[in-house]
Amino acid sequence: MARQKGIIKLKGTIGDITFYKTQDGHLAREKGGIDASRIASDPAFQRTRENGSEFGRAGKAGKILRTALRALLLNSADGRMVSRLTQRMIQVIQADLISVRGLRNVIDGEAELLAGFEFNIRGKLGTSLFAPFVATIDRPTGVIEVTLAPFIPANMIAAPSGTTHFKIISAGAEVDFEAETFVVENSETGILPWDSVATAIITQTNTVTPASTKPLFLALGVEFYQQVNGQMYALKNGAYNPLGLVQVSGL
Repeated sequence: MARQKGIIKLKGTIGDITFYKTQDGHLAREKGGIDASRIASDPAFQRTRENGSEFGRAGKAGKILRTALRALLLNSADGRMVSRLTQRMIQVIQADLISVRGLRNVIDGEAELLAGFEFNIRGKLGTSLFAPFVATIDRPTGVIEVTLAPFIPANMIAAPSGTTHFKIISAGAEVDFEAETFVVENSETGILPWDSVATAIITQTNTVTPASTKPLFLALGVEFYQQVNGQMYALKNGAYNPLGLVQVSGL
């Protein structure tokens, strides 16, 4: 892989060199590799096919989870979130001790390994929200809930420069990775001042299917705002809004 320099940046293929743009800049690489038909049939590439199958399954699982949480992710995700989530999903799949290689999956894996995942690396929940909270998933009732005791925003929320207000957001999701379906409910507070006055207790209850046999997720986040001339604006277009999976219940 080589980095393109100069004023004119190329895109496409010239001879055996492919030029393309990534988040790391304009790059170039030499065309090459093993023929796809050989990888698909040669016994020597059995491990490669197995790895590819599980990588694809991880990517699909990540997409389903992202779609379930889309309403929150619209303002709370970084540019590399998709690849980071896929890598975490691979860990979940590799924890499957039942299926053979190439057929390992999320359901038989350890969905709990997704707990603590940060959707926005530029603004992590773990380094933004210091207010104590209690996160619970009650599978029999389908209640997915988070409660924050009263707290002083200026002391317990590390907000980006320019913040005047904030909002607490959450979502409870039930995800069927096999059928590629989900049930989700979202909650949010009103826009609250980021000041030295204690908040009231905050309880957000999101309900999914009672007695579900599917993995359940609780996402918690903060959205930052700036008030200008009486109007509220998402601070820096939400670039530093944290969102994380604070509780996960697999089966």
